[in-house]
This record gives sequence, C-alpha cells and structure tokens, in this order.
Amino acid sequence: MFVSRVSRFGTQMVKHLTKGTLTSAPKTGNLPKVSNYFFHSLHQTFSTTTAHEEGDKVVEEISVTFVDKDEMETHIKVPIGMSMLEAAHEHDIELEGACEGSCACSTCHVIVRDMEYYNKLEDPTDEENDMLDLAFGLTETSRLGCQMTAKPELDGICLELPSATRNFAVDRYAKAT
Repeated sequence: MFVSRVSRFGTQMVKHLTKGTLTSAPKTGNLPKVSNYFFHSLHQTFSTTTAHEEGDKVVEEISVTFVDKDEMETHIKVPIGMSMLEAAHEHDIELEGACEGSCACSTCHVIVRDMEYYNKLEDPTDEENDMLDLAFGLTETSRLGCQMTAKPELDGICLELPSATRNFAVDRYAKAT
C-alpha cells in the first residue's frame, strides 16, 4: 500500500510538471502553490492517521504509543475524541484511572515524551493542575490521561507511564488496617 501511494503521488507530480495540470492543485502554475501541494500530499502519504467504518460512520484514528515503567512500548490506534485513559483501558494498558475519568485523582498521570506534542494540547484546567500536584513523578510535560482527548494533531504522540501512582483512597485504607 505504501509503495502504491508513493507511486501514485510521483505519477501525479510528473503529470503536473510535464502538462501543467494537477488534479488537486491550483491551475495558476506558480511555484509556491505547487510546493504547498507537494508538502500537503507528502503529509497525507506518510500520515499514520487512519479511518475505519463502524456501521454508517467513518471513524478516524490516530497512532499513540504508551511506554510502561519497564520501557516496553505498546502501539495502539485511538479514535478521534476518545480520552487516552479510555484508550489505555480498551487495550489493557496499566493506566489506573481510579476516579473513572472524572478528574478527581492523579492515577491516570502520563508523561508526554515530546514537548512538541505537549504544546499541541489544550492548557490544563485548574482542576487538572490540582490533581497533577498530587501525582507521583510529576514532570514539566505531565498530564492526566482522562483529560487528553485524541485529535489529529496528536497523531504519533508517545505517552510514558510513571513508575508508580498515588491512589489516596487505597493508600489511606492500607494505612488504617
């Protein structure tokens, strides 16, 4: 599939350069617009964003990598709009989420490995920051998985799971007994 997409792209570029027409590019023929088309098409050719059908709907997905405390990587596809916590649970990734995604704990704490992806996220709310203050191993790029929603800009994001979590409900219970 990869080779056929690259071949199709190359064929279309050759046609444009020899005949001056390109099916999706503007017909003005100026170089900046052709180069914009080239880079847009190149992104589409190499993007890992995928789509599949569920009933009558087409569901777009992004690629996400979870890295556990032993540095084992798990690559999954996450539907646009789904939280990273939900995606982790669907794929049996050990991301706790004691409050079931209501932003009332820090057990779904993840670390975004690349600052470029971290900057594409919406700013954390005050509630999320309050919960992050309780998280084990807090870093500059820490977020709660329940507050991170899959969107196309996050395609390829890598999320690290901290080596431990703080579950105050369980920890307090364990101390009381």
